Amino acid sequence: MNAVEIEEAISALAERPFDGGEFPFAFLQAFGNKETTIKKLRAGASNSSDLGGVLQRNHIHIAVCAPGAVTKTLAALKASPATAKAKARFTLATDGADFEAEELDTGETVACAYADFPDHFGFFLPLAGITTVKQVRESSFDIRATSRMNRLYVELLKDNPDWGTAARRHDMNHFMVRLIFCFFAERTDIFHGIGLFTDTIARMSAKDSSDTHKVIGELFLSMNTKREDRASVGIPRWADAFPYVNGELFSGSVDTPRFSKIARAYLLHIGSLDWTKINPDIFGSMIQAVAEDEERGALGMHYTSVPNILKVLNPLFLDDLRARLAEADDNPRKLLNLRNRMAKIRVFDPACGSGNFLVIAYKAMREIEAEINRRRGEADRRTDIPLTNFRGIELRDFPAEVARLALIIAEFQCDVLYRGQKEALQDFLPLDAQNWITCGNALRLDWLSICPPTGTGVKLQADDLFSTPLDQAQIDFENQGGETYICGNPQFKGARKQSRDQKNDLSLLFHGNIDYKDCDYVVGWFIKASEYSTTCGAPFAFVATNSIAQGEQVAHLWSRLYAKNLHIFFAHRTFLWRNNASNNAGVHCVIVGVSNRASGAKFIYEADTAREVNCIGPYLIPGDEIFVEAADSPVSSDLPRMISGNMARDGGNLILSRDDTEALLSAHPQAVSLIKKLVGTKEINQGSKRYCLWITDKDVQRAKDIPEVARRIEQVKKERTASTAKTTRGYANIPHKFAQRCHRDESCIGIPKTITGNDAYLTPDVFGSDAVISDLAFVIYPMDMVAFSIISSSLHLIWSKTVAGGMRDGLRYSSQLAYHTFPIHRLTEKNKADLSRCAENILLAREANFPATIAYLYDPENLPDDLRAAHERNDEVLERIYIGRRFRNDTERLEKLFELYTKMIASPGAAAKKKKTEVSA
Repeated sequence: MNAVEIEEAISALAERPFDGGEFPFAFLQAFGNKETTIKKLRAGASNSSDLGGVLQRNHIHIAVCAPGAVTKTLAALKASPATAKAKARFTLATDGADFEAEELDTGETVACAYADFPDHFGFFLPLAGITTVKQVRESSFDIRATSRMNRLYVELLKDNPDWGTAARRHDMNHFMVRLIFCFFAERTDIFHGIGLFTDTIARMSAKDSSDTHKVIGELFLSMNTKREDRASVGIPRWADAFPYVNGELFSGSVDTPRFSKIARAYLLHIGSLDWTKINPDIFGSMIQAVAEDEERGALGMHYTSVPNILKVLNPLFLDDLRARLAEADDNPRKLLNLRNRMAKIRVFDPACGSGNFLVIAYKAMREIEAEINRRRGEADRRTDIPLTNFRGIELRDFPAEVARLALIIAEFQCDVLYRGQKEALQDFLPLDAQNWITCGNALRLDWLSICPPTGTGVKLQADDLFSTPLDQAQIDFENQGGETYICGNPQFKGARKQSRDQKNDLSLLFHGNIDYKDCDYVVGWFIKASEYSTTCGAPFAFVATNSIAQGEQVAHLWSRLYAKNLHIFFAHRTFLWRNNASNNAGVHCVIVGVSNRASGAKFIYEADTAREVNCIGPYLIPGDEIFVEAADSPVSSDLPRMISGNMARDGGNLILSRDDTEALLSAHPQAVSLIKKLVGTKEINQGSKRYCLWITDKDVQRAKDIPEVARRIEQVKKERTASTAKTTRGYANIPHKFAQRCHRDESCIGIPKTITGNDAYLTPDVFGSDAVISDLAFVIYPMDMVAFSIISSSLHLIWSKTVAGGMRDGLRYSSQLAYHTFPIHRLTEKNKADLSRCAENILLAREANFPATIAYLYDPENLPDDLRAAHERNDEVLERIYIGRRFRNDTERLEKLFELYTKMIASPGAAAKKKKTEVSA
């Protein structure tokens, strides 16, 4: 269950008549416990309460008590030995009138009337496996409001199916935005009457809902009509109490969908919620899912945490503003200069969604400005920071509308917080008609027109304020000398998953260069931002998939940015970007900040630490701005060459299963000399058996004398002759052979081409001359135990993951990018002997655990102690060659490897290139 579904279940429980015997089970069921779990608790099989309550191990101890005994019962639950033994996280006591609970690890408590406990449902979200940060736990209102809005939305579409069509979807979404504004405005006294909107609908519309849509339409018309014009328009007296809102929010059609009784009830219930508690930075990202059919199933999971957003905004520019504030102290002139500077700062999110980044940036800047005003004795001063300085582009119209509304709400809330309710209300209405959120494809639009560095503003826009762009009226205000900061969390989409339109977007940005075919969609925003920055020097920082700092994409992206003299000035190394649900797949992300500042301190963030460095490379580690490019041969003279295995291109006719092989040898024992083992990644890891026909030219006639073999050879010829590939057709004249061959009649090392995310090591294996390594694996001839040791090391794995890139949560290994580029000091004979011994010990440990497969052995949950010890020893011996001790962590490993790599490729005949490689943009 997601958070919205849980809230709905909890609210339904609170609305039912209280049943003390049933409450604990209904409460647990509301948090997603299965019926079988509840049944066991009811029967006592899994209920270990010693107080006559319900105790679910590792979760919660619940007790229903006599009237007035809630506090005493909660204390007893906390002191209960059973609570401690079961490692319960929560205790909960209620008598149906009062409700109290405690989280035992933190000591946080909830105490409220029973009817109000749904307001605190976020406190208990860990019971559903939903991990929460503080902002989410405090956002119960946003989740409840989203839930109610979703119910209303779905109910309205039932009775107004045409409003759900593409032709009217915008009208429906615009209607919902109007409602959200009204709910907020009536609870914050913007309408000069608490509950005025909801109460008017309840009083003036029929209970059978037959005219609800007409009443709402009249209210919308009133809010779009100036007072001096209302008599001529014919606004009814009961609607005349509403203020003129302007801002184009209620302009255009006041057509409203028809309401059923249920929809009217939902509307009135939503209006009764306390909308003063709305968090626009959280609510916006959740409410946008209401209007997205494909996202509604994940309703309540659309949440970008404030701490994650601040990982972008703080080092981008907010930390500097706070530092200047501290430096200014109480100096009036310095404070004034800082305030004037902030008034000209523009924050531009070209993938703004529902406005999370813009709202957080605005609120943070208002906080700094408020402190400036306090120190200058001007606490009630109206803000100098205009909303029009917070620009955005969003592809979909509804999130774009929500973003605009979220900023308006944030502005009002900041005014109330820093200036007071009276002053906030005085300046709030009418709304400004200017629009600064553009709806369109950010990779196709001209950013300089939408967020020009100086002078007047946006020249692209929409038909009305909250609508979409491309006819947007120009925003007139001067911003000479102001700063612009670009930020956001653009869409990630791997090269193989992009639509044709998305591919075309990237192709245009790469000016036809085919590099784009290997790039994630998010790279487009970096390219666009680099073009913008080159014009006006604006720094930018984006959340991105960590693939932009791995593999071939590194060269494709950073060669272009380096060519524009742009540099990384801060970076958050790979971390898991999750929303509020632990069962929602997390995405491995990085944050990269880029500017034209070559000198000065740079910062790398990892976990909770920040490290100051002189330069950040494109792999997001300290070091030179170089990127690794594929090499045909090893940069280290101590490593043998690695090549891809043998490719059949035979339509499967030269390849034999175990059954095929047994049948062939049973009928024709003489075929044994024509058969070899066939080994690819699957055979290495899982120990499965495949075979192939390996026929030399001198054995062709003998092979054709065997009918089954002759048939297969003839079929290969037909398959290759019929191929559309010219090279494949060329192999039709040697149908008895694999198309591409590298096999030698000697021992070798086979190396898997892929590794899963769970594996801690690469898993090469050794094979005799009777094994043919297929093109689904790499091969080294002859067998080299030093190479085996190095490939099997943690050091080589972390290098490979960094420079070769991932595949889902694993690694797509590369001979040219990962192995040939691997830097290692020149080895002494003793080094080679020590590493060879380590390799032998790894093989012996595997052998000792026969018949377990490599896949089984290297599962972290199964890794045997002797095999683990052999790898640990191998890692220690190798790492001591580099620095005389074990590395402390992967960051230190990579720093040393890139330092050595840089030196090695600087020597004559280096296999890879340094930065600023000439590319066609």
